[in-house]
Amino acid sequence: MKKIIFFFLLSANLFAQKTELKDGDLIFQDMDCGPLCDAIEAVTEGYNGNDFSHMGMVYHRNDSIYIIEAAGSAVRLTPLEKFSKNTSKPMYVGRLKKKFRKIIPKAIDFSIQQLGIPYDDAYVYDNGAYYCSELIYDAFKHANNNKPFFELQPMTYKEPGTDNFFPAWVDYYKSIDAEIPEGLPGCNPGGISVSHKIEVIFAF
Repeated sequence: MKKIIFFFLLSANLFAQKTELKDGDLIFQDMDCGPLCDAIEAVTEGYNGNDFSHMGMVYHRNDSIYIIEAAGSAVRLTPLEKFSKNTSKPMYVGRLKKKFRKIIPKAIDFSIQQLGIPYDDAYVYDNGAYYCSELIYDAFKHANNNKPFFELQPMTYKEPGTDNFFPAWVDYYKSIDAEIPEGLPGCNPGGISVSHKIEVIFAF
């Protein structure tokens, strides 16, 4: 009986949180994808010390909630329920501060136009493909009259405090026959989650 009550309360809380989601909200995940996700999370601390390795943007269509994300093989629309299965940990919702929200429709329009653009396996900015935070960065840059809204930073693939690349990245870039793009400009979910232009409003 206690388990049934707990499940009911958990489900009710999830429904309540979902109904608060608005177009343009950013959802941050500690995605369960193994050593590569661990490496992404290790180099940038996210909001309130949390680890984030994936993100997407909320979009309502036909009374359903979707997440616009660059994942898998391309930019895609993913139902919220499916998106939430990427992780066993709470997801955090970031919302643009009020003075910036007027650009959200343009950011969404841009993102929808990118559906089908290939996933950026090389994690190199501005190469005709998108990884998760790169899509969000470009969407809001476009919406902000092509002026940077979030920030790009030199990317690192090295273990913190050392000059050694994470073994997972060494193996990964060998597998795609590419050089590790150490020091090139880029972004990641953790960095965007601490932007002064958003407020993290709840987790679910």
